[in-house]
Amino acid sequence: MPRTALRVRRWAAIAVLGGLLAGCGTENADTGEPAAAVGAGGRTSTEVRPIEAATRITDAKGVTVSLPKPPEKIVCLVALCDDILVELGMTPTATNSQVLAHPKFLGKEKAAKIPVVPGGFLSPEVEAILSHKPDLVIGLEDTHGKLAPALKGATAFWPVQPGSWQDSVGYLRDLAALADRTEQGEKAEKTFRTRLAQAEKEESDKTSLIVFGSDENFGVATPETDVAAGLFPKISHYPWKSRGVDGSYSLEEILARGVDVLFVETLSFGAPDGKLSDKLAENPLWSRIPAVKNGKVIEVDSEVWAKGRGTRSLGVVLDEATAALR
Repeated sequence: MPRTALRVRRWAAIAVLGGLLAGCGTENADTGEPAAAVGAGGRTSTEVRPIEAATRITDAKGVTVSLPKPPEKIVCLVALCDDILVELGMTPTATNSQVLAHPKFLGKEKAAKIPVVPGGFLSPEVEAILSHKPDLVIGLEDTHGKLAPALKGATAFWPVQPGSWQDSVGYLRDLAALADRTEQGEKAEKTFRTRLAQAEKEESDKTSLIVFGSDENFGVATPETDVAAGLFPKISHYPWKSRGVDGSYSLEEILARGVDVLFVETLSFGAPDGKLSDKLAENPLWSRIPAVKNGKVIEVDSEVWAKGRGTRSLGVVLDEATAALR
């Protein structure tokens, strides 16, 4: 598969493209960062500012959402929405994400009871969305912004675009304010900040890497283009920077960098056709990578690692990553 095709497929699967998301950070985000956001030793602060309930918020991207009352029926078109709702003790009225089936979310049995929006991630059906009579619909700006005209007048639409964990915290706080779930929002933020601060204290000197894809034309997750990867420079040696093109790294370079722990996100496009790590193992260089030699190749759940991007998903990433990096 050409690398340009991999780039398009990565977008279709998780809507995170290095070239599109680089620079999409939110410097002015109301992420709940207190004045002393960085604690001793440059570590993440565990302090959380109070969240105030509101019927109108303006997020870090300048998007204003105004509701007459706290939303009860929310349709999620992006996994970040599902993540935040679970953190707030809520469930979506309908979703097109599979992240809820993860045991740290609702689990398979409860997740199976949530209606699925037909049309897939790229083309969710407007009529199906509106059939649930939602108070609020949350989607990814780059993908679902085109739905705004069709939803206007029938429901409120909130396009989000997370580029970092700070963005994710900001969206958590904003929805907690709108839903009048301020205590739950503060608790979720506190839990995540505490987990991240602890992981920073346990920072590993090992070199780690996250790769994604479905075949030998894999991509490398970089802090500039991937929310989960943005955590890794805080918890390990992560010498990978965006080059503007997914798939621009090779096994030769990974071997040269001496990767000690390798996290693999297998992305399926249609019917699953095997693990990415098994396909990469067909290359003779694979067996020479330190992570492979030492049994430190970890296939992770891409629904959580690549698509979740909320504080609950990132907490799972931290738990799994720090355990592997010990």
